[in-house]
Amino acid sequence: MSGVSKAIVQPLLDWYDAGHRDLPWRSEPTPYRVWVSEIMLQQTRVEAVRGYFSRWMNALPDIPALAAADEAVYTKLWEGLGYYSRVRNLHRAAVLLCEEYGGELPADYDRLLALPGVGEYTAGAVASIAFGLPVPAVDGNVLRVAARLDNDFTPITDAKFKKQTRERFAALMPSDRSGDLNQSLMELGATVCLPNGAPRCADCPIQHLCEGFHRGNAAVLPLRAAKKARRVENRTALVVRCGQLVGLRQRPKKGLLAGLWELPSLDGHLSPDELRAALTEMGWSVRKLLSLRPAKHIFTHVEWHMNGVYVELDAPAPTLTFVTPAELRDAYALPSAFRSFVSVLED
Repeated sequence: MSGVSKAIVQPLLDWYDAGHRDLPWRSEPTPYRVWVSEIMLQQTRVEAVRGYFSRWMNALPDIPALAAADEAVYTKLWEGLGYYSRVRNLHRAAVLLCEEYGGELPADYDRLLALPGVGEYTAGAVASIAFGLPVPAVDGNVLRVAARLDNDFTPITDAKFKKQTRERFAALMPSDRSGDLNQSLMELGATVCLPNGAPRCADCPIQHLCEGFHRGNAAVLPLRAAKKARRVENRTALVVRCGQLVGLRQRPKKGLLAGLWELPSLDGHLSPDELRAALTEMGWSVRKLLSLRPAKHIFTHVEWHMNGVYVELDAPAPTLTFVTPAELRDAYALPSAFRSFVSVLED
């Protein structure tokens, strides 16, 4: 048994070579494709990203195309992936790359790390996979593998543990296959050394080197520091119709879902009488109110408990932008928090 050591490198590379998932960004690992895929994969499952990645590459095939794109274009391509600050940082970085690097990503870890929205993991992934630089790419999957290999009960959210893990894997990077080693570790964590207490140890190529397995602790590792409870906010979400048009509003430029278009909503769970009174005070000419099925949406630090209401107006509300259902579908990026309510709309 050896935990995280050079002994794991060759078995992992052999296992990765013998068969790994066929992913579109792996088949053609250009720097731009690796970068976009890694940003998309943050907080998102691989299978969900496949379609988004293909649509993105068809519409914005390179960095200059992304830099020149309107916000409405790249946010619409991102619709449903959440965490829209990620796509805005992609665009900001593309503009910077066109200004300073001729529209190409630099083959340098520190310069990659300096780009908007690029952290240590993403910089390591692009540097190693796209450019072959011998630097580690340590994400949650790799941290989990390390904790089990070493039988380490330090919470993997601990900053010191993350730093030590990066340093230890940096010492293991082969000069010729660092990208493959990083991907083998990601692959192991995603398909074998699974989260939530269910590792498939019998399928692991480095089981014989795993202290956690041999001590019977693989299923209980890793430890995580307790999370703070999310704040719950009650809201009343409105599907507003005026004739054949749908009412939208744009959120403030800062804060949650910054700058995105949304279905209008009000604080609290309002009764029909309370809602009608509030809308009338806002200058809305309400013809009809119909209750919709409630919905819940979870963000990182807050969750919305939403009662939905279909609102039919006699005249357009002064504070909203009205579009056709087709325009809403094709041109406006609507956060997934409102997706369950949009199903009541018809062209």
